[in-house]
Amino acid sequence: MSNVTAIRATENATPDTEAVPMADLYLSDLNPRQDADPDGIALLADSIRLLGLIQNPAGFRDAEGRVGIVAGGRRFRALQLLAETHPHLADERPEIVAPHVRIAPDEATARAWASAENAARQDLHPADEIRAYGKMAATGAPVPTIASAFGQTEAHVRRRLALANLPAPVIDSLRAGEISIGAAAAFTVSEDEALTLHVLEGIRGRSVSEHRIKQELQPQSLRATDRRAAFVGLTGYEQAGGRITRDLFSEDVFLADPDLLNDLFRAELAKAGTSIEAEGWKWVEVIEDIHVGWERMDKLDRLYKVEGDLTEDETARYDELTDAYEAEALDEDGEAEFEALTAKLDGDYTDEQKAHSGVIAYVDNRGALQPMRGLVTRADRAAAVEAGVLLKPYRMEQDDAPKSPYSAKLQDDLNAAALGARQNAAVGHADLILDLLAWQLSGGMGYRRAFEVRADAPRNAPETETGFALDERLTKEGTSPKDPWGSDLAKGFRAFRKKGREHRDAELIRHLTRLLDVSDEGLGKLIDKEAGTSLRAVWTPTAENLFKRMKGPWLDALWIDLLELAADHPTATTFGKLKKAEKAGRLEALFADPAAFTVTEAQAEKIAAWVPDHFA
Repeated sequence: MSNVTAIRATENATPDTEAVPMADLYLSDLNPRQDADPDGIALLADSIRLLGLIQNPAGFRDAEGRVGIVAGGRRFRALQLLAETHPHLADERPEIVAPHVRIAPDEATARAWASAENAARQDLHPADEIRAYGKMAATGAPVPTIASAFGQTEAHVRRRLALANLPAPVIDSLRAGEISIGAAAAFTVSEDEALTLHVLEGIRGRSVSEHRIKQELQPQSLRATDRRAAFVGLTGYEQAGGRITRDLFSEDVFLADPDLLNDLFRAELAKAGTSIEAEGWKWVEVIEDIHVGWERMDKLDRLYKVEGDLTEDETARYDELTDAYEAEALDEDGEAEFEALTAKLDGDYTDEQKAHSGVIAYVDNRGALQPMRGLVTRADRAAAVEAGVLLKPYRMEQDDAPKSPYSAKLQDDLNAAALGARQNAAVGHADLILDLLAWQLSGGMGYRRAFEVRADAPRNAPETETGFALDERLTKEGTSPKDPWGSDLAKGFRAFRKKGREHRDAELIRHLTRLLDVSDEGLGKLIDKEAGTSLRAVWTPTAENLFKRMKGPWLDALWIDLLELAADHPTATTFGKLKKAEKAGRLEALFADPAAFTVTEAQAEKIAAWVPDHFA
């Protein structure tokens, strides 16, 4: 069936159409559809019976006064079938038994209409599709039947049917061109018709994003990706009576009862606190905030797990599993064994530590509970020191110590001397220094430092990264500890060194290379020659990253230069007449596949090596 505006034939009559009785109609030899599938015709007949004639057929009146159908042969056959199987329609639906036919003024026009039957059919407007499909669905017609009747895919029909229950004014606005099909789809998230119509009035004829429409339709709703929703879980929320709506055109899920979610969130936090208390800590505090402020952490000391010891055999097995883990070659049993050995090596908090410290737990932005264990308050500090689970903090030593006999300047000198002694001892241990530098550069120390080295990497990628790709070693982020301020640095450094010199050297190379920023021209050329620097190795000019950002005459000149054309060559003059966006697209295609433009070998080499004058 032709996909055209769904208006019944009697409402679509025009000066060049006539109501022609079925007895005076026949299939013209000019019609390209001389054969038709009977099952398809039956489906089309059902569609016409339910919805009316969607598009008028076209014909040419012969010398005997009869009209041969030149376009719309399937519709004509469906009408014939209806006349045979539903004769009562003659009284109920005269427009079906005497359809309006568009009459060609001459045979040449009729032939043109016939040849254009398949090539130039006008699609149904989305609003008309929605209503037509909705009517058929309301009669019980399944999606495959509707799809066959309208010559569409089942997926397309389902997308349109998803909009069939929208309030009529929304569909009317879509039909009038006041909103887009995407905007109409956004209205499916609303179950409040009054709010829907209010929002509709505010956006008619305006360019408003679908996201903005959804926000206005569900002002109090939260997305299922909210950390509280992720922590509670959609199942628990719904079981508690929470309402959700799903965006039919994306994976977005909205929670319509934020107060209920907050109550459930607090209840789940309380359960988590009870579970942590069972571990035997002196105190436990669960907070609703997304993180623990550093001003709070500054008033707390941190205890760390007492490391476990592996036997000689376990150590050998752990090293073997570590290699397999880094090579991503562990099976399920191997992963379980690796986790068990890692847990044993990491150790645990002792009962004595738990007796003098506590836990602050919070839910992060992914909805995961994050307990910070082993925290010692100022009130418990002295007892923890006396019990031997906490070293005497520097600040506590200052408070307890008598006033120093040394002046501040003398203390600075002595501290400098102590640092010099450390450096003097370390200068003969190259591996130690290189290990420590590699570990700091790779992010292992978090926000702390072992060297006064700034790791602020210079910008090495354009804002428009289309056509640009660096070695992944230059884009891979470093691995920072979960607690960038309070992690056990000694433990972390030992773990880093266990990975060996090859890993250390790779980290040094990639992070130091990422810091490379030579401003001296001579030194830069030497490095480029030694390393074989090539802009085109990482960057290919595209419409987005270059050509759309240049002026038209520059594009014309580049086209002529690359293809070695004379200014009056037809290929050059044709290119010059294109719009700028079209020129940019042609140049992008040339660089992407020079062979498609039948270039010479020399021209292909020139294109492959070309860079802007700025870099030449």
